Amino acid sequence: MSIHSLSVVHPNAKVGAGVVVGPFTTIEDDVVIGQGSTIGPNVTIYAGARIGQNVRIFPGAVIAAIPQDLKFRGEYSTAEIGDNTTIREYVTINRGTAAAGTTKVGRNCLLMAYAHVAHDCILGDHIVIANNVNLAGHVVLEDYVIIEGQVGVQQFVRIGRHSFIAGGSLVRKSVPPYIRAAREPLSYIGVNRIGLQRRGFTIAQINAIHEIYRILFVKGLNITNAVTEIEASVPLSDERDEVVSFIGATERTGIIRSFQALDNGS
Repeated sequence: MSIHSLSVVHPNAKVGAGVVVGPFTTIEDDVVIGQGSTIGPNVTIYAGARIGQNVRIFPGAVIAAIPQDLKFRGEYSTAEIGDNTTIREYVTINRGTAAAGTTKVGRNCLLMAYAHVAHDCILGDHIVIANNVNLAGHVVLEDYVIIEGQVGVQQFVRIGRHSFIAGGSLVRKSVPPYIRAAREPLSYIGVNRIGLQRRGFTIAQINAIHEIYRILFVKGLNITNAVTEIEASVPLSDERDEVVSFIGATERTGIIRSFQALDNGS
């Protein structure tokens, strides 16, 4: 463990073996930092932070500050960061509120500079969030989501696994798994074929996913009829079940109804 003499680390903070802390960094009470992590200069880590092993946090980041939520009444909550995640310059990750009790960032994630993760957000593993992305409260990002720069995500939105959000988009509704979405209003622009290939999906799996979304967003059916046709015509698979389950959950909120196909040939 190496803590620079110009940093302030509360004696009750639990700092693991091999952790390196740069100058002018503040680490409060009730903080846990796993072994092998590197905390750069000018980082502020407030009480309630739970940081995993081999995490890298770059200058100016603020972890576990209290929520920017007027309903917050000082209740105990945490902000968790999983193993092997990288937090770049000036990223802010707020603690949770009584609603969820925590804000979570999973393992092997990359949060690029100036990203903001608000209270009660839950981020899965292997997520990439590019520069200046802002996540409002209660957002859920499932595993392998990629969000390009300058994207804003509205509160209570859910983005499914392996989805890709193009830069400059405004995400005001939940985004199903395996797709690419872009523009304002947010629109379906095709299956995330390249991302899925990189992660080992077969051509047959990708083609089946493409057929699911052709039925859902391109054929002009309402949601109920589209799901009925998907279940009748697309062979049973984990991917099919995941999409149908996601639609069922988000349809109860009415969010997915306004999701349209931008490119019918995608």
